[in-house]
Amino acid sequence: MNHDETARGSRSRLLKWLGLGDEDQEAASTPVVDSQSFQAPNARDVWLPAKRRMIGMVADFLIDHDLEVMPRTLGIAYDCVTGANPKLSQQILERTESGLPVTLNWLEQIQRETEGESSAELLAVLMSRLDESLNEFSNTTISARSATSEYGAALQQHVDDLEKVSKAGVVITELATLARAMMSRTRDIEHNLSESEKRATALQQSLDEARRVADEDHLTGLPNRRAFETIFDKEMASAKAAGEALCVAFVDIDHFKRVNDTHGHASGDRVLKIVAETLNRISNSRCHVARHGGEEFAVLFRALTPKKAWERLDAAREEISERRLVNRATDMPFGRITFSGGIADVFAYTTKGDALRAADEALYAAKQSGRNQILLAGQEPPPMQDAA
Repeated sequence: MNHDETARGSRSRLLKWLGLGDEDQEAASTPVVDSQSFQAPNARDVWLPAKRRMIGMVADFLIDHDLEVMPRTLGIAYDCVTGANPKLSQQILERTESGLPVTLNWLEQIQRETEGESSAELLAVLMSRLDESLNEFSNTTISARSATSEYGAALQQHVDDLEKVSKAGVVITELATLARAMMSRTRDIEHNLSESEKRATALQQSLDEARRVADEDHLTGLPNRRAFETIFDKEMASAKAAGEALCVAFVDIDHFKRVNDTHGHASGDRVLKIVAETLNRISNSRCHVARHGGEEFAVLFRALTPKKAWERLDAAREEISERRLVNRATDMPFGRITFSGGIADVFAYTTKGDALRAADEALYAAKQSGRNQILLAGQEPPPMQDAA
């Protein structure tokens, strides 16, 4: 059976899965040529062919990219063939033109990025506004408390002066009484302002903690993708201003799905933590490690040439590959845990996006040429190694 026959068979199975089996297909494809029995088409006759064409296009998308039939892939395929998601369609086109596969993991990552961008941006805006409001409120309460304290001190001095006057009469006495009442009220206001200032400070601390949690990957404790993007922008501007080198790398754990399938997701989480800890040991104020999503990590190397960045990342790769991990629950060895990576010189490319794409392509080349290795963008992969 050739590829076309396989594709037709897959499309037929998909049509059946969607409730549009061969019987309906044959009926819909059989023309009515008897002019005497001709009737005006009903609504079903009008929309059914269009529906079939749409289902066929969705089926072709899934078959062309070798994707499983499931609600997520059907939704993605529909968005692409109908133009409902032009950004995703463009990303898929660019990826296929680069010779990279459109996998379910990659599509899920793109969806997470798209869904997370708007909510993360909104959260960042809201937190920024709240931060500004808190700072303004705190400054106002400090100023008000200071003014109230000065006013209270001046009022106390006047009361003391009034009480020193002998034979002042009833008017002076009443003024002194009124002044004492005003002074008591002033102290209450000062106390309330002080309490408000404490609450504003506590709220500011809570906001700082919320911002930290929003920027942290809950499993590994590393910065998450959103935080990495912020760090990348800052480091890129600083490195450019200082005339320093900047390299970006992507790291992906080899055969991670096999670990999850064989040992369970809890064990997979442990492997993620171990790799994260190993990578985090090479980080410092000029080397930033983040969990980019799934089993992928991102690393920024400031003031290091690509060769030096490669040496540091390769040392972490070698450290991981030499460890022999065991499933604590079953005493079953995990086997050799390795990762692959790709590094790009950021300033060798026109845009940040081009540099990230180059690092991603270098990672893919490392995977394709045997895994358990780090490649520089543009570097020719070595001869195929035994898969780790």
